[in-house]
Amino acid sequence: MMTRTMLYGLLASGLTTLISCKQQTTEKAAPTPPNIVFIMADDLGYGDIGTYGQDKIATPFLDEMARQGIHFSNYYAGTSVCAPSRASLMLGKHTGHLAIRGNRQDSVYGGQMALLDTDRTIAEYLKKVGYTTKLIGKWGLGNPRSSGDPSQQGFDSYYGYTDQILAHNYYPEFLWKDGEKQPLDNTVQYLEKDAWHGGLGSYSTEKKEYSHDLFMKETVAFLETERLEPFFLYLSLTIPHDNGEQLDSMRFEVPQQGVYKNKKWTKNQKDYAAMITRMDQGIGTVMETLKKQGLDDNTLVIFTSDNGPMRQMPTTAFFNSNGPFRGGKRDLYEGGIRMPFIAKWPGKIKPNSVSDHPSAFWDILPTLSELAGNPLTETDETDGISFVPTLLAQEQTQKHPALYWEFHGSKEVLQAVRKDNYKLVKKMSRQDTIVRWELFDIATDAEELTDLYERRPKIALELRTLLQESHLESPVFVLPDEQKERSVGYTGH
Repeated sequence: MMTRTMLYGLLASGLTTLISCKQQTTEKAAPTPPNIVFIMADDLGYGDIGTYGQDKIATPFLDEMARQGIHFSNYYAGTSVCAPSRASLMLGKHTGHLAIRGNRQDSVYGGQMALLDTDRTIAEYLKKVGYTTKLIGKWGLGNPRSSGDPSQQGFDSYYGYTDQILAHNYYPEFLWKDGEKQPLDNTVQYLEKDAWHGGLGSYSTEKKEYSHDLFMKETVAFLETERLEPFFLYLSLTIPHDNGEQLDSMRFEVPQQGVYKNKKWTKNQKDYAAMITRMDQGIGTVMETLKKQGLDDNTLVIFTSDNGPMRQMPTTAFFNSNGPFRGGKRDLYEGGIRMPFIAKWPGKIKPNSVSDHPSAFWDILPTLSELAGNPLTETDETDGISFVPTLLAQEQTQKHPALYWEFHGSKEVLQAVRKDNYKLVKKMSRQDTIVRWELFDIATDAEELTDLYERRPKIALELRTLLQESHLESPVFVLPDEQKERSVGYTGH
């Protein structure tokens, strides 16, 4: 006969089993943070790939990535030149709040102005929650032993160029690997030290090891590494940036012209197209490797570019690299800052989807942090807004009241702000400090050809106020109309 004590024991045992099963079910149901592969091209225009209208250059793998995922039509870089745009990406801030607002040389460690010890990068946020972090390619935010050394900014390991001027040469003398120089089998000719590049500009007379191919080899090796923890791979490519220090006939460096060899095009046009197709093929290799390793289903892959194409290049006009937009690199017109953006995550991102949600580089930090299970709090300094809902086909309730950019050139300083469909551009010459204003409705005037500044005074005033509020004064990057001592450094490529 079962006693009351025995009955209570059985009930307690069953309840314990039920709780244990429920806990196991909950644990199994808990989402696994995704692996993240963030791929960035260098000086690639909005219109340089098929998904965004390119009809001369073949980009089948990126086009397939867009069909399997989402692409954005209103996505922006941090600004229109390399270093500050990349700083914006890494730190989740727009250029009105960054320490790095232009391409400025570091007088102590060489290379570009370094990130600060106090800066917190995407890699640091992800590393904090258990991610393995890897940088491959071009960094441009501090040389080894500086405060911007990638190993001091959250990356477990890195391979590539730390200096963006040296990165102009696709057949360099060496690449950096975790703080050590890795010599390459190329013969390099460095140029005069009194030039704008301070002697770092170069071209190669013997070309055997092509840096982009080395990056792809390193990428495959990293993806094939067995690991238990999720990973963040920042694959920062140099294609299709030109080598302005190379001979004119060799401006775009690529081992072969491939399918473009017999085209009735100029050499530069063939080389430019071949570079982009080679990059696309490398991205195809990334996708294939992810599938082979069983990583595809839980890996978010993102592709974009750091700024627009050089507007003076004959290739830009020939390929319509900036798409329907005016301007290019070193502009704050749409051609300089509106970027392609493609994201793929099987089972999470709806295939063949398009978003017109306005977003920018500074949104990547909060977005990836949220996906990693470590959403930002009010104490985290960011100008960004997570667009996870947009990626997952949910309602995007949080939106930017405005987007802001600065560009600090050697002769001209630019500011711009976009609110809704209106965009205000402020131009300042360093010589005469005269301020010029332009206002555009980019919904009806994508090329920014019709200036509405005088015809929309209320909107112009509202955007002028937003522009002023978005800019914090910098001791280094001084606006010409700020009554301060000027401090202007390198503002080259």
